[in-house]
Amino acid sequence: MDRPDPVAVLERQGRDRLPELLPIRYGRMAASPFAFLRGSAAVMAADLASQPHTGLTVQLCGDAHLLNFGLYASPERALLFDLNDFDETFPGPFEWDVKRLAASVAVAARENGHSDTKAHHAALEATAAYRTALRGLARKGELAVWYERIDADSLLPLVRSARHRRRVESSLTRARRRTSLHAVGKLTETVDGRRRIVHDPPLLEPAGAADMASLRKIFSDYRSTLSEERRLLLDRYRFVDAARKVVGVGSVGTRCFIVLLAGRDQDDPLFLQIKEARKSVLEEHLPNGPYVHPGHRVVAGQRLLQAASDIFLGWMTGPQGRAFYWRQLRDMKGSADVVGMGPGALTAYARLCGNALARAHARSGDRVAIAAYLGNTDTFERAVADFALSYAGQTTADHAALGAAVAAGVITAAPGI
Repeated sequence: MDRPDPVAVLERQGRDRLPELLPIRYGRMAASPFAFLRGSAAVMAADLASQPHTGLTVQLCGDAHLLNFGLYASPERALLFDLNDFDETFPGPFEWDVKRLAASVAVAARENGHSDTKAHHAALEATAAYRTALRGLARKGELAVWYERIDADSLLPLVRSARHRRRVESSLTRARRRTSLHAVGKLTETVDGRRRIVHDPPLLEPAGAADMASLRKIFSDYRSTLSEERRLLLDRYRFVDAARKVVGVGSVGTRCFIVLLAGRDQDDPLFLQIKEARKSVLEEHLPNGPYVHPGHRVVAGQRLLQAASDIFLGWMTGPQGRAFYWRQLRDMKGSADVVGMGPGALTAYARLCGNALARAHARSGDRVAIAAYLGNTDTFERAVADFALSYAGQTTADHAALGAAVAAGVITAAPGI
């Protein structure tokens, strides 16, 4: 009965965000229950914190829903499947990530018109895959666990249906094309013989003079958090242009920029993204973590959880003491199109995410203790699947509450942006 009002939680989150962008955030969240879940990590964190937990700590992703897994390139240019969002990463009970993943599976299944029985089954399969993978990793040595990874090319043999296999092949092809060179054609234009980032307000707007000066200044601070050989590589690029960019759902309203750099010539581009790092939504519910700087927290968490991380991943402090982290904007990144997935495809994808989450947790937590807790029966996955279906109902109610707040004029939403 004393559960915080979900809309109030979202409004509190928005107090230090860019006010002109908040209607975009609310509009995107109001689009569907799954979109609401994506943007409401703070709401679910409070719900999870109100329940007993195992005390078995790992480095949590903190926002392990279905669309925060995907494809990206390793430094060796292999295409990997892994977690790909770490804004909320923080040490905490391993099952919080598992519950968020399972809940997102149930919400997505319902939204795609699947029965509650099939939604429950998909959530159960995701959790079973986590348990099985974690127990397998508990039997391996430390280096073997550290080197474990999910190569994207290994996904195709797992796909039974020819139609689903074609969809996976198409996703892999699109991801391999998503590079900085490809982004130049999408995000830039030539003005007076020089490359410039296009103007597409309110989603993509050129950085003003003050922001441009700040970005040039903090570039050197970010550079100092890279290893020596990567600083040398970065020094071969020159600053060309920058713009403010709106990204994601839950992140809308935080300060985010993209920077265009040029190497040998204009046909040798590098796009970097500079994103504001704030306190994790988990921090008010858990003991203090090892990192004071939010950008450092995000970067360290990503490096710990991912099998391989972006070579340009770094962090620094910007104007007004705000924390930021830097990474490549496009580095063969890709994600699944969950909307419209049939029961079989969604269940298969959910299993894959469960496997990836287990691999990430095994790197940072006591995998033997977690494996012992999980056991060799299906008790854990049945409990989590029951929770997931229940939380899918709660998410639907919370989404309706947001819609009611918009209709009543309590908050302003800009739909379709």
